[in-house]
Amino acid sequence: MNSTKNIFKITYPIFLTLVAQNVVNVTNTAFLGRVGEVELGASAIGGVFYFAIYMIGFGFSQGAQILIGRRNGEQNYKQIGAIFNNALLFNIVLSIVIFGISVKGVPLLMKYVVSSEPVYESTIAYLDWRIYGYFFAFVNAIFRAFYVGVTQTRILTTSAILMAVTNIVLDYVLIFGNFGFAPLGIEGAGISSVIAEIVTLIYVVLYTVFKVDLKRYALFQIRKVEIKTVLHILELSIFIMFQYFISISTWFMFFIFIEHIGERPLAVSNIGRSLYILLMIPASALATTVNTLVSNLIGAGRKEDVIPLINKVAFISIILVLPLMIFTLVFPELMARIYTDDQTLIQASVSVIQIVSIANLFFAGFFIVFNGVSGTGNTRTAFLIEVITLFFYIGYVYYTCIINPSSVAVVWMSEFVYWTLIGGLGYWYLLKGNWRKKEI
Repeated sequence: MNSTKNIFKITYPIFLTLVAQNVVNVTNTAFLGRVGEVELGASAIGGVFYFAIYMIGFGFSQGAQILIGRRNGEQNYKQIGAIFNNALLFNIVLSIVIFGISVKGVPLLMKYVVSSEPVYESTIAYLDWRIYGYFFAFVNAIFRAFYVGVTQTRILTTSAILMAVTNIVLDYVLIFGNFGFAPLGIEGAGISSVIAEIVTLIYVVLYTVFKVDLKRYALFQIRKVEIKTVLHILELSIFIMFQYFISISTWFMFFIFIEHIGERPLAVSNIGRSLYILLMIPASALATTVNTLVSNLIGAGRKEDVIPLINKVAFISIILVLPLMIFTLVFPELMARIYTDDQTLIQASVSVIQIVSIANLFFAGFFIVFNGVSGTGNTRTAFLIEVITLFFYIGYVYYTCIINPSSVAVVWMSEFVYWTLIGGLGYWYLLKGNWRKKEI
């Protein structure tokens, strides 16, 4: 299970999935970078806000994924269906509630936190459409949890490619107004993303119905809501949900603080964010793999193999990321040209791009460790580690943005604070904590 071949067998489709998903991210940013700096900056605030709320539903799916992985390791396949079915119902209800709150709450929140009127108007124009995506993204997250949990991740690749292609085509048509359509600018980006999620969900549902052994896993056999199963998933996922939401909300605050410095630093930070997420792909894929492999190892009674597996995957992650770091560090202007043709904006982005290229090396090792902690099922500990880390992280950002305003590059050095703390605390827990005694 923990051989290098098996690690890559599981990781490869997840990697391709993340590549396809981040083509969407890069395309949106690159297209909007050619619409204007205001739109480029507003898409950072709107995009991170959407992602923060999505993390509530995704966090619940991660609890389901851990349980599915554990039952898969135990070869208790029928119980996988009970977990999947009830998680699906829960996330559907959750998406409806969150959408209802967002319709009225988002404009009020943005009016309060965004200082620039043009940025505010563009952010709302994007989110007015983007929030419809919650319905489809929350359901997609449960299907993803199932396929990762049973280590059948190939479907995730084709679904992500479908999402990327759909989004790129619609971005080109709707943002710029090609093929006879009216140019919608940032609104077009929001509409494109929602339609891409709808198309992807239809594909995944059809694939599951026609290609998966539904009887083996007891999928879609929903006779009644099993409150006990939902509560079992929540017991694991509630801290992941809070952890992810707080983590991404803190990143949302990061961009709000940057916006108070000015529209140019906000635009520069969105370029940095988009490139950073792109560089994270190899380590993110391996982190998802280590999460489910740790859960499967514990389910199979092989707890002694957990830390060696995490060490091995962390080493592989750093080796894979090192060439990317060197290339990005040496050619920052080339990377910036993906997002804009404005020479002054390119020059302003160089220092941030160089910082995120180095920070990605820290991410490559420490994110693997942190996902190993979540994979043990001790999600409360993972949440506590996240909260402690974020306290110091947001303190640094607030100081460098508000109390002692610094350059945008200095603010971005907060990434070193974050990953060093979260990785160090995570590894200490794996060595010294009581995760070996926990049963789920």
